Amino acid sequence: MGLKRILITINVVLAGGALLLAAAAPPAAASSKQISIFQDDAQLFANPAGTLANLRLLGAQVVRVSVHWDGIAPSPNSVRRPRGFRAVNPAAYPRGAWSIYDKIDRLARSYGVQLYFQLDNGAPRWAQGPGQPPHPSSHPGWEPSPGEFGAFVHAVGVRYSGNYRPTGTSAPLPRVSFWSVWNEPNYGFELSPQGVPGHVAIENSPRLYRNVLDAGWAGLQQTGHGQDTILFGDLGPRGGTWGVFQSMKPLVFLRALYCVDSRYHQLRGSAAAIRGCPTTSAGSRRFRTQHPALFAASGLAEHMWMRWYPPNREAQPDPDNASLAETGNLVSALDRLQGAYGSRARLPVYDTEFGYVTNPPNTSTIRQAGAPPVRYPSPTIAAYYLNWAEYISWKNPRVMSFDEYLLRDPPPFSKPYVSWSSGLLGWQRGVPKVTYAAWRLPLYLPVTSGRLGKSLEVWGCVRPATYAFLDTGLRQVADIQFAPRGSASFTTVQQVTVSSSGICYFDLLLKFPTSGSIRLTYTYPSSDPLLPAGYTIYSRPISITLH
Repeated sequence: MGLKRILITINVVLAGGALLLAAAAPPAAASSKQISIFQDDAQLFANPAGTLANLRLLGAQVVRVSVHWDGIAPSPNSVRRPRGFRAVNPAAYPRGAWSIYDKIDRLARSYGVQLYFQLDNGAPRWAQGPGQPPHPSSHPGWEPSPGEFGAFVHAVGVRYSGNYRPTGTSAPLPRVSFWSVWNEPNYGFELSPQGVPGHVAIENSPRLYRNVLDAGWAGLQQTGHGQDTILFGDLGPRGGTWGVFQSMKPLVFLRALYCVDSRYHQLRGSAAAIRGCPTTSAGSRRFRTQHPALFAASGLAEHMWMRWYPPNREAQPDPDNASLAETGNLVSALDRLQGAYGSRARLPVYDTEFGYVTNPPNTSTIRQAGAPPVRYPSPTIAAYYLNWAEYISWKNPRVMSFDEYLLRDPPPFSKPYVSWSSGLLGWQRGVPKVTYAAWRLPLYLPVTSGRLGKSLEVWGCVRPATYAFLDTGLRQVADIQFAPRGSASFTTVQQVTVSSSGICYFDLLLKFPTSGSIRLTYTYPSSDPLLPAGYTIYSRPISITLH
């Protein structure tokens, strides 16, 4: 079935406040199935219980975890495969290699959080191909062995099947039912060489990825995960002129992955052979059967980062890139790729990495050829961009998730992401940034000015209420509040009731009597053991101007 999704019933309850003039019918429905995904491996591995508790209070439905192959495999830095090692058997791996994942798995189940295991790149040295650069530890995705990767995935699938009981424990590990295979295979530091050796202008990483994807898909199918949510891709949103370790544009990568040319015609002859593709029509007729993940997966995972830009436009648009603003390019390409092999599948797109680096703390200047230097957005602007981006994502019925990458900023100049300050918490003392409130209770108005008596669209999400409903069985109520301009006194003008678990979104048309500010507020149930009784939270306020 894939990930279970139950649409929240949104009951609009008139609050009776004099400030609300009228509530019109909501705009046309968009995505009714969008889920929230969160990832911060560093925080999760350092403090699994505290991080999962925080993510639960934020309302994150799915937590993405990188499962590092070379972090679990025995003798990862040796060129020789360990003698007698049975890689399909989870018990054959070093003692303690699985410990952090087992702990996260059990804690996530206790908190009611769904885990998403990204079967990550980083092959042990003995599973990498020949001809590596002088420092292979910097590029652990060099020509990975599909067979060895498939055996590793098989072991992971067995261990987290819901039936596996590690030695010395009394209960099986909880089942994991959400997966993706590899990370950013269109980037050379994740999978290499990107270009064909000796012909680096020809795509090579798609061939490598097609092989490890086939192996990973088989490993999950063989271990009882065939009906789970299984994604492929996890592509970086942009690229350039690739070579050995450079990056490839995602749509260029996808076309080579599916063995078609720039016009989406099947490759033939030497152009096909050098890319590991069928060279004849008969071979292409077997392509769907030989590479089932490309046609039967639950969807394509894409990292839709907008960097420092507003989420509705690219500063330097490119038809072969696939950021949030260019989702149309990606969806169109996916449909054409399916059609090239007679498939009518319309693969969903999952946003599995997103966020905004903020200034402060990252005060660096960004310089790009042909463009004036810019800085990263302030936390306040980033909060606005996050809510706007989620609204854009929600409006697209092909986009199934919205992601936040990093709970807490890493220390400055830390590895591997120098000053990658997209966290919702500051790095020093974990103080919430403005983006924390914006992600917890998203609120967005596409239009914030207009005529008196005209309705404004008010969109948002009561993200934490989904867990509260599961805990209490009671419908959860959030308030839309309004304060006239010049006043700090907010009054509830509309209530939104979450009456089942699942999707948190609401979309209303409301009329207001004057200019002022709008906010969303929600009070956690007093029974929540993680918070003081009556703990109330607020969205970022939004100013409206009426004339």
